Parts: sequence; C-alpha cells; structure tokens
Amino acid sequence: MYDAPVPTPSSPTTSQQWLLRLLSIGACLLFIGCASSPPGPRQGGSPGAVIGGTSLLTPEQSNSVAIHALGLVGTPYRYGGNTPDGGFDCSGLIGYVYLNSVGEAPPRTVARMAGFGAPVPMSELRTGDLVLFGASTPSHAGIYVGNGRFVHAPSTGGVVRLDRLDGVYWSRQVVQARRP
Repeated sequence: MYDAPVPTPSSPTTSQQWLLRLLSIGACLLFIGCASSPPGPRQGGSPGAVIGGTSLLTPEQSNSVAIHALGLVGTPYRYGGNTPDGGFDCSGLIGYVYLNSVGEAPPRTVARMAGFGAPVPMSELRTGDLVLFGASTPSHAGIYVGNGRFVHAPSTGGVVRLDRLDGVYWSRQVVQARRP
C-alpha cells in the first residue's frame, strides 16, 4: 500500500466555492439516480450480483458510491487510515465508501485493485468507477464522480478532495479505470 504524494493546488478555492461545487455535483447525481427507472436483472444474475468475481453495480449503487465519496471531501489524510474519524489513505477511502454504500469492499491495496472488477475504457467512465494511477503497478486511486472529476485521499498533510482528471498534474499520469 503506497500513496504517491500529490501536489496541492497553487491557488486554493474558497470554502464557499468548494461547497457550491460539491452541492451541485451531489444534486446532479441525486437527480440522475432518482430520474432513472430501476434496472432489470443483468445477464447471469440480479442487479448487484457478483458474477465470475466481478461485481456488477446497478446505476443506483454507482451513484450511491459517488455521493458517499463526495460527502467525505475534507476528511484528513492518514496513511493506513480507513475511517472518517481516523482519516483515510486512498485505498482506505475507497474501501470505506464501497463497504458502506454497497456492502462490498475492493482489495485493500491499490496494486490489488488493478485486478478488481472489470477494465473500463476511459471514454466510458461512469460514477462509482475506480480510477487508478501509475505506470506498471498503480500507486494511487480514487472514485470517479462524474463530469471529469474524482474523489481521492492524496497525501500526508492533505485532506480527501475532489480533483479533475484533466487537471495539470493528473492529465500527465498513466491512468486506468475499473468497474467493480
């Protein structure tokens, strides 16, 4: 388990701007989740079933994951942390969100998350997908929440935050996506 250090933004936004962004994203996710019709059973099982070791989350479960992750923005980073009270590292954040949103947690380390679920082309990302960063073996991960943004626990001294995949730092990283 290793979380690569992440630079902090050079010009931090105000708490009001962060709150407005967080609320607008959350409202969009709630609207999408409430406006969609319930999915029917998936091929080979019921919604949310585990088939061949790959979890097939429903759209509602995926939205629940994203909303839960957004609610943890601002929680302190702590290496090895996996609770809101104790703080999070990146894999602890993901495990906590998935376990509390859908009742199933991915592997504890980022390297093992690279084999969890199914690979997803970056052009087909949806809320709740995992984004993993690193060339040969991923060393950092987050939860995609829509609109090109992801929630992650970046580094010692930081907090769980919402960042853009096309941001200066993240757009230069090797990234892959997995759908639990």
